Amino acid sequence: QVQLQESGPGLVKPSQTLSLTCTVSGGSITTNYYYWNWIRQPPGKGLEWVGAIHYSGSIYYSPSLKSRTSISRDTPKNQFTLRLDSVTPEDTPVYYCASSNALQTSGWGRDYDDWGQGTQVTVSS
Repeated sequence: QVQLQESGPGLVKPSQTLSLTCTVSGGSITTNYYYWNWIRQPPGKGLEWVGAIHYSGSIYYSPSLKSRTSISRDTPKNQFTLRLDSVTPEDTPVYYCASSNALQTSGWGRDYDDWGQGTQVTVSS
């Protein structure tokens, strides 16, 4: 079974760039036709899909975040990374990485196969 683990700074200052890494074990991010997703959940709100990178290297972004988002991967380390520029306090949800066998942009839990435990990010000066 694939396992995912998010990591990154818990605190980021407004206007700075948030960088999170998802480390995958039990499977390669460059095989199995999978998509590797970033999803976030603001306090008291539903899950929001941020973007994904396909095993082939193709990248997909949520239209609402595309201008500030960058997703990349480090294949030797079997990791993929999210960068979110110009963060504001509205960017303070819990961030999850998750796998899916198709491009799923809903953010709904049932559409994804394996999830990381999530990492809380706080944007504050």
